Amino acid sequence: MGKFLGYRCSLCGTEYSPTEITYTCPKDGGNVDVLLDYEMLKNKYKQEDILSRNDPSLWRYLPFLPVQEPPGEATPLHAVGQTPVFELPRLAERLGIQNLWLKDESRNPSASFKDRASAVVIARSLEIEAEVVVTASTGNAGAALAGMAAAVHQKAVIFAPKSAPPAKVAQLLIFGAKVILVDGTYDDAFDLTIQCAEEFGWYCRNTGYNPFTAEGKKTAAFEIWEWWQEAHVRWHDEFGEDLEHAPLTVFVPVGDGNAISGIHKGFKDLYQLGWLARVPRIIGVQAEGSAAISNAFHGNTEMITPVSAKTIADSISVDLPRDGVRAVRAAKETGGTYVNVSDEEILKALAELGTMGIFAEPAGATAYAGLVKAAATGVVGSADPTLVLNTGSGLKDIRAAMSAVKSAPIIEPTLVAVKRLL
Repeated sequence: MGKFLGYRCSLCGTEYSPTEITYTCPKDGGNVDVLLDYEMLKNKYKQEDILSRNDPSLWRYLPFLPVQEPPGEATPLHAVGQTPVFELPRLAERLGIQNLWLKDESRNPSASFKDRASAVVIARSLEIEAEVVVTASTGNAGAALAGMAAAVHQKAVIFAPKSAPPAKVAQLLIFGAKVILVDGTYDDAFDLTIQCAEEFGWYCRNTGYNPFTAEGKKTAAFEIWEWWQEAHVRWHDEFGEDLEHAPLTVFVPVGDGNAISGIHKGFKDLYQLGWLARVPRIIGVQAEGSAAISNAFHGNTEMITPVSAKTIADSISVDLPRDGVRAVRAAKETGGTYVNVSDEEILKALAELGTMGIFAEPAGATAYAGLVKAAATGVVGSADPTLVLNTGSGLKDIRAAMSAVKSAPIIEPTLVAVKRLL
């Protein structure tokens, strides 16, 4: 494809052609960035060419993706993306900030942000005629891959820790994937997946390891960019004035680092196209029990030291983040930072989002928990327009949701009992 030039290693800068490598840099194991022909794209497309497209999915941004659109028009693959953005005025008032929004990725087909990466990886697997696609997952990435694979009759194998929430495992099985539960951590499953891909010739989707995962996740940045432009217009039309001149601040929950690096990549793509005057400030939020990337950021290093991860937010529970370097840079290069939150703060955030009609899983609520702490400590000012990313549905982990609220009372089926309770 003309627009897809190849890859560049994020560590040593070595460039490769599209057929020279498949995953990471053979010299140093660094994650590679997909290279696009920005000059050709700038000459061929104008903003209106994208904004006028009617496609209500991430394929709206096909000109800036390194894959061809998969066949079929009415499949889950064509329902990924274009997730809604909700205003949260009551929570904004509680936090003392003027403008707060939430982008709800739980509206994707398998109910998580990971659908974006899996849709693009599946498109790539069809191009290279892969017989089997495999991934390691705590649940969401696997469910996303299994669902997208099922849509095009692609074989999928998922390795997940045996501790994965039952609802997530149920999704894997319902979508018809070959599910193998590992008596170990996500990191154990990750390493085993790579070994199997090498041994059996399977195409590996692993987050961060496969460069096309970030390409799928960057489409969220495109949507945020498009929404932000429309928000400025609506605000001016309604109030006769512009939004505050402060740049948009985006809060992203971080585990292995691929979500925040993918969103950063999307904003950088738009900047290189000349369609974005300045990249939004990106703030990563990690669970205290899984904060390897945050530790590196605050230690002013790109050396990621593994931790023994333990958090209720299973989707971001990672010992050794596989996209840590680019995740550190996403905050550093945008004037952002990292915030750590406790499991208790995550559960409280989950309940608070519920008061706005948002049902998030713990990892999804982590971004809002980070905002709460950032607002209290002055990391975010009252005039800073802020968006938080909910990366998954609370239906993914009912046990965690129930621990965030009081249990419902059980009464006799009589009016007297109701009055007594009230």
